[in-house]
This record gives sequence, structure tokens and C-alpha cells, in this order.
Amino acid sequence: MKNIFGTLVMGAICLASATSCSVEPDFYTQVVPETFYNSQDAVWQRFNRSFTHWRWYLGQSDSRWALQELGTDEYVCPTRGSDWFDGANYQKFHHHEYSEDMTRISDGWTNFAMGVALAWDALEDLEQVDFDKLGFPAGTRESMLAQQTALAASFYLDGLDFFGGVALYTTTQSEVKGRSTDVETFNFIDSLLNVSIPNLPIKSEMGAMETGAINRAAGAMIRARLYFNAEAYIGKPMYTEAAQICQDILDGKYGAYELDADWTTTFGFNNEFSHEIIWSIPSENSKTETEGGYWTWQVPYNYKNYLGGLEGSGSNNGIGLIPSLDPTGKKYPYKLGGAYSKFNDQDIRKQPYVYEGNGKYRGMFIVGLQQNPDHPEWVCTGSREYAGEVITVVDQVAYFAKVGPDKEYASVADLPSTVATAEENSCVRLMKRCPRPNQDEYKMKGNPDVPVMRLAEVYYTLAECKMRAGDKQGAANLINTVRKRYFPNGDPDPVTAANLDKYRMLDEWMVEFLGEGRRRTDLVRWNAYVTEDWWDHKATNNLNLNRVPIHYSIIGANNLLEQNPGYGGK
Repeated sequence: MKNIFGTLVMGAICLASATSCSVEPDFYTQVVPETFYNSQDAVWQRFNRSFTHWRWYLGQSDSRWALQELGTDEYVCPTRGSDWFDGANYQKFHHHEYSEDMTRISDGWTNFAMGVALAWDALEDLEQVDFDKLGFPAGTRESMLAQQTALAASFYLDGLDFFGGVALYTTTQSEVKGRSTDVETFNFIDSLLNVSIPNLPIKSEMGAMETGAINRAAGAMIRARLYFNAEAYIGKPMYTEAAQICQDILDGKYGAYELDADWTTTFGFNNEFSHEIIWSIPSENSKTETEGGYWTWQVPYNYKNYLGGLEGSGSNNGIGLIPSLDPTGKKYPYKLGGAYSKFNDQDIRKQPYVYEGNGKYRGMFIVGLQQNPDHPEWVCTGSREYAGEVITVVDQVAYFAKVGPDKEYASVADLPSTVATAEENSCVRLMKRCPRPNQDEYKMKGNPDVPVMRLAEVYYTLAECKMRAGDKQGAANLINTVRKRYFPNGDPDPVTAANLDKYRMLDEWMVEFLGEGRRRTDLVRWNAYVTEDWWDHKATNNLNLNRVPIHYSIIGANNLLEQNPGYGGK
């Protein structure tokens, strides 16, 4: 097999796919798809290999999530005393000081490229399988091939989003290539979706279990995302085209979906039966494979005790939400950031997370005194500045433990609030993507799936398209349709034609999709990623930073690749 993505990806593919990489040619010349794939199970295993990488990439690896959330007005990984300095790596993310030697930037390229390679590798093998001979139902072959093509398109969309134009392949048998232009990459992704979408299965049953397969609505949403952000990608607005796709989804053209009345149905235990989810990453109870670093990266050290001693729920206490308040308790004046304060106090989500039992829970934040209200004996104590004390998680970042007589700071008014000055209790944390039970229901710990696409995104995408077309009332109606589920007694602050502007739209995206790994893209689309201040982040006004650099090792492995403008001396 030719090396299509350089040395780094080559090794990974060889390990992952023994059908395409031969170590012993005399042996492997006898193993071909026609003989190896002699059962339906073998074919399904081959089909699923690329999806295994996808599940890891979106559900378990923290690199993609970090590229989308750190450096935005949603999340920060502050230095907490002696913890989380890591060579100022996270401070550099926060200040948009990206460089070609950052590991997560390397992972960003390698992981999307490997996803593409695995998809094409699987497709090449599956094309040679006699599906009729193995007794597959009619249309299975077409569906499998279409899903691999759509999966490749989704990986390529990430590549375009992060890096701009990338090397384009449709086979593992190609010579190594250099980068294509942004427009060529955009059109290539669109062409893959042209081929795949008509052959993807349609979800016909409301609430039918999601398995991670790409159905037609998911394929359509990949295209909607491509068109929705086209102005940022290729300088050509395509909001009308994105709006039509979204309207078609709402009209049922691509399958049966509806908003969940209860938001915990979408994110909670047994959410594989959600009416709202269009595409999701399945979890497995024993592997907790959709948890990744998302849980351990942000939750306070001893939070498991707040959950009744839940085993296997330790944490490294790193990331948290950009603070809303300065050390004195005054709200920051910036239009962006401060996610927790953007939630209305009457929003049922704006409560401390409490697991109630039998798969039910309330709230989605770790905030305030960490004493479980349903079980007061369950408390989260500190391990650093507040060792042995029940900690109070605050919507602030500062060295509060250093204030007082004979201490470093005389009053809270003297405290700095920066990415370098956090304590263990700094920053509100989010309990959304990975809710946890208590010890009594331990087996449910890894049960929730990770929603990748859901119907609320369709509503919001269509709303923004209408807003940009001048129909603010139509946009407000769509957003309020989603918002109403969070206010049992009525929405005290609905979106209106009068209050809907750029910042309200960005706030609505933040509140609805907080922590779901899309914030950077939304900010770039609104030209806000490098032009706005929030908390300790100052605007650079450097448009080159809307894209991240290509890691030096990637360029070293393929010298046909060129670095993005603004990096590497360019």
C-alpha cells in the first residue's frame, strides 16, 4: 500500500488493518477479501473498524475537543497552583499562541487523516465482497459503502475546519500528495456527500435505537455544516443552501426526528432511544469508551465522594468554564465568555448536578458547596488549597486562599485573575456529556452515548440562516421552540426580533451546545474568534489564527505539505 498520509499514519493503519498492510507477502497474498470475508460477521467487523477510530476520535480522545473548546470563550485549563502548567501549553492555547510543536495540533492532523485512510481502506475491501453470496439483505452493500464515504467526508470536514485545504485521496493506493486549495477541499467534501447521501439509510421509526451508523439525516447534516460555514472556509456565503437542508430535515425528508421534551433524555442514561439524536457515539458499560479525558480532565479531585464513592471516577481537576465574575464578585463586562452566567436562573439546567437514582438526575453543573443535597454525608473535599475541607466551586479564578492577615494578598480586591492564578475550586464545571450515577448503580457509569448531531442543531442552524437573511422573527421562533423545554413556568427571556443580534445568537449557541466541541467553529463563522476579548483573553486581530498550524513532524513526514500562513516563518 502506498503511503498516503506519511509515516505517522502508515504505522497506525498497518496495525489496524491486516488486510491491507503486508508484513509477510507470501502469506498475505493468500488472504484476500473473497476468502477472508466468508461470513456476515467478518464483513461487519471490517465495516466497523473505521467507526472504531471515529468513536475514539470524537468520544474518547481529548485532542479534537481541546482544539474546539480551549482558546474559546467557553473553556480554559488554568494553572492550578503547581498543577496544569505543562510548559505553559494551556496558557498558550488560551492566548492563541499556537506553535508547530504542540502535541494536540499534531494529533488533530494525524487523527483526521487516519480516519480518512481507514474509511478508504475499509471501502476498498468491502467493494470486493460478494454480499449476495453471504446472504445480506438488498441494499446492505450500498449502505456500507455510502457510510464509509460519508465518514471520510466528515473527517475531511474537520481537516478543512482546523487546517484549511488538505491532501485529498479516494484510495489507499495513491502516491503521496501535497495540499489542495481550500476551494478544492470544500468541493471534494461536497462531491463525497453527493455520492453517499442517496444511498444512506433513512431512520423511519421515531425513537429507534441509535447505533452510531450514519443515516441519511446525518449525511445531510455533514453537508449542512459544510455550507453553513462556507463563508469562513472559502469566502462564499451559502446560508440559503444550508437553510434548505435544515428545512428538509425538519420536514421529515431525511427521517423521523423530534425534539426531546426532557433534555436529560438526550444526554442521559439510555439516550440511545432519544427522538432528537441524529448521530451518536455508542458507549459500552464495561469500557466507558465515550468518557475519555472529558470527565477526568475537569472534575474536582474527590468528586466521586459527592456521588456516594463512585468507583473509577477519579479526576485530575483541570479544565473549567471561563469565569463570569472577577475576584470581588463583579460580573465581567465582556460580551463573550462567562457561560454559567449566560444561563437564566430559572433554567432547569442551571442547578448543581444531583443523581436521583434509577437513571434520573437534575442539573448539569458542578458549582457551589460540594455537599450532596439528597445525601448530606456525601461531600467533595479539597486536596490542595482546601485539603480536608468541603470545597465550594466558584465562578471565579483567583488565589482566594492567599488572602488575609500575614498572607500574600490583603484583600480580594488585590487578587489577580488570570489563566496562571487558579485554585482547585476555580471555575464552574459541566456535567452534561457524561452524567454519572452513584455507587449503588455503578453498572450504569458508562451508559450514556455521546450525541454528535441532534435536532436542536438543525433548529439553530436554520435560525441563524434566517437571521442572516433578515427574518429575525422566524429565527427567534425556532430558537424559542428549543428553549421552552428548559422553563417549565415559561421563558423569562425569550429571543425576539428586537434582541436578536450577533452576540445573542452566539450566546444561544453557547447555552444550548456548551461543551459539545463546536465553539471555535461558531466563533470563526462570526469573525469573533480573533477579534473579541473575554476574561483574561485579549483579541489578537490576526486572521491567520483562525486556523491552526501543521505540526512540524507532519511536514517532516510529507515534504509536499506547506505550512499555513502566519506560522513557521511564513
